[in-house]
Amino acid sequence: MSTAERLIETTRELLWERGYVGTSPKAIQQRAGAGQGSMYHHFSGKPDLALAAIRRSAEEMQAKAEQQFCGPGTALERLTAYLRREREVLKGCPIGRLTQDPDVMADPELRRPVNETFAWLRGRLTGLLTEAREQGELPAALDPAGTASTVVAVLQGGYVLARAAGSDEPFHQAVDGILGLLAGHATAPAPAPAPSHDH
Repeated sequence: MSTAERLIETTRELLWERGYVGTSPKAIQQRAGAGQGSMYHHFSGKPDLALAAIRRSAEEMQAKAEQQFCGPGTALERLTAYLRREREVLKGCPIGRLTQDPDVMADPELRRPVNETFAWLRGRLTGLLTEAREQGELPAALDPAGTASTVVAVLQGGYVLARAAGSDEPFHQAVDGILGLLAGHATAPAPAPAPSHDH
C-alpha cells in the first residue's frame, strides 16, 4: 500500500472513531507510519486528506450496497439482503456519523460527498421499491421515494439506538420492523378460482 493510500485509510478509521476534531494530523501520521513531509507531499492539509477519506468511505458504502442491489432474487429479496447484511453496528455508519460532526457539516466541500451518498442511496432504494411495485410485490399505492427515505432513516436511527444501548439488538429490531411493515404492504397473491360445480 502506498503512503498516500495508508494516509487515506488511516484518516477514514480515525474519522469513524474520533470525528474530525479528534483526528489530528499528528495522529494520522503516527498511525499511518508517515512523516509530516510525506503527508504534505500528497495532501495540502487535513481538510484535503479528510475529503479524500470521506470520498473513499462513500465509494466503499456504495460498492457494498450494490452487491445486494444487483444480487439475485426479487426486488424485495435484494432489499432484504441489503438491510440484513453484516455491519459493524456499534461503530455506527461511517457516512452517517459524519452528519453529527459539526466541523464536517460546516464545510460545504466535506459535507458534499456525505449528502451525495445519501441522495444516491435514496435513489437506488426508490428504484428497487418501484421495481417491487411494478412486479406486484408491493401495492400500487406505495410511494417508492417516501418509503426509500424511511428505510434510510430507520437504518441510521438503528445505528443511533444501538450505540446508545451498547448493543446491536435495537438495530436488528429496527430492520425487522421496517421489513415487517413492507411485508404487511406486500400484495397478497390472487386467490385461486373456486372449483366449478357446473355439470
